[in-house]
Amino acid sequence: MRISAIVAYLHYLSFMLCFGALVSEALNLKKELSLNEAWKIVIADAVYGISATVVLVTGILRVIYFGKGTDYYLSNPVFYAKVVVFIVVGLLSLYPTISCIGWLKSLQQGQAPKLELLKLNRLIWLIRIELVGFTLIPLLAAIMARGIGT
Repeated sequence: MRISAIVAYLHYLSFMLCFGALVSEALNLKKELSLNEAWKIVIADAVYGISATVVLVTGILRVIYFGKGTDYYLSNPVFYAKVVVFIVVGLLSLYPTISCIGWLKSLQQGQAPKLELLKLNRLIWLIRIELVGFTLIPLLAAIMARGIGT
């Protein structure tokens, strides 16, 4: 039971870190980035990536070993909706992550990236959509935990 509690804790904590990292990216993203702001975005994106991986791994562990049983989850359409939202959010995060990776060379040389307005707007909207997706996931989890959809 202790391992179950630890896995659940890591799942919830990493979910909160994902959300916080996205908020940090959203708050720091603007047309004229300072070197410090750009580094904050890159670090937040790395935290997001690591945390999302932990969410995925602990989520799988919870479904297979520590939850209500694999049959409960796999027979519930709300579970699939939750997984689809997580996958969509993950796919949407690829563009910001690739952008951050592209900034690394200039950041290491002490230069802040220059963002074109179109790219900036695309990044802002993708992060906003990711945040909306992340707010839906706990709603779907709460619905599923109450047996709705079975």
